[in-house]
Amino acid sequence: MRGSITRRGKASWRIKFDLPAGPDGKRRSRFMTVRGGKKDAQQKLSEQLVAVGKGEYVEASKTTIAQHVRARIDVWHGAGDIGDATRERYNVLLKKQISPHIGSEALQRLGTAEVQAWHSMMRAAGLSALTVRHAHAVLRKALGDAVRHGQLSRNVCGHDGQRAPKVPKKKPMILKKDQVADVVDKLRETDIFPEAMLALFCGLRAGEVLALAWSAVDLESRMLQVKASVEEVAGQPLTIKRPKTDDGERRLTMPEIVVDALRDHRRQQLERRLALGIGRLDAGALVFPGQDGGPCRRTALSIRWGKTAAALGIPDVTFHALRHSHASQLIAAKVDIVTISARLGHADPSITLRVYSHLFENTDSAAADAINQALGASSVPKTGR
Repeated sequence: MRGSITRRGKASWRIKFDLPAGPDGKRRSRFMTVRGGKKDAQQKLSEQLVAVGKGEYVEASKTTIAQHVRARIDVWHGAGDIGDATRERYNVLLKKQISPHIGSEALQRLGTAEVQAWHSMMRAAGLSALTVRHAHAVLRKALGDAVRHGQLSRNVCGHDGQRAPKVPKKKPMILKKDQVADVVDKLRETDIFPEAMLALFCGLRAGEVLALAWSAVDLESRMLQVKASVEEVAGQPLTIKRPKTDDGERRLTMPEIVVDALRDHRRQQLERRLALGIGRLDAGALVFPGQDGGPCRRTALSIRWGKTAAALGIPDVTFHALRHSHASQLIAAKVDIVTISARLGHADPSITLRVYSHLFENTDSAAADAINQALGASSVPKTGR
């Protein structure tokens, strides 16, 4: 197969390459414009020649990046691969980060140089590396579909293409061991006490706390079932949905402090209903309902927590940090990672290790101590042997 490169401008090149002869036996040539340096043009030409040689060449299409990504988001949502909230988040990234910069670019003309320039434009606009990484992930996923469906021969945002920028890992903010008792005492007389105890001592997420129904709570056996979470999508009513993964649904044993908090909360709830003359609780009633009996917003819970914490002088941690604090308690107690992962509702223990790796950093000595204890002093080889 033959090919050539011709300069078209200061940073623009035209590559030409031949395809196998058609049914009529005539020679067929294709042309493509590449922006960047000559090395970019050479790489693009090489890719096209390899694709032609393998029979994987894809004919040019007028489909733009924005059109393709928008279509894929709709497909993912329609297939149930992503929920309403994720679709909304992807569409925001498409609208604000992808479309304005590279949305009008033809799908098959996007190269690693264009992706790198796109990253630079977003960073120059003041966006964080995390936002750039999220936008890159949506584009990578959409281009991966294009490769599988024969629309592209290579994913220029994939493993061998332009990588997303690295994001410095932030350690989750948590309550320190010597702060927990003081925080509990300060919260005890507040109306957010039961919600906080579920996060701090059961590891529930805010959405899971707000979706909890009394039918999923057994105060006598000290068990609760996490079955759902509140989902918020801009411009839409709140919905209660089952967790994203099967591991998100779980049964948890509640410590006494949580049982007592929920028992007091239920008593107060029943007393209020009696005073208002609205009768007993329905079987599916929420533990923490809004004024209309439906779910509350997670943002409202976070705001309540922030105001309460500030008023009581509680350390500057978010409501979600109470869940992280619960994980740290389990790790400090040397609970095995599989149990911790299951209690937190993680799909895989590797997620737990990745999120809380810094909390395991000082526990390695326990492994050596356990080995020494198992071997016994007489089993340890003498020096020099």
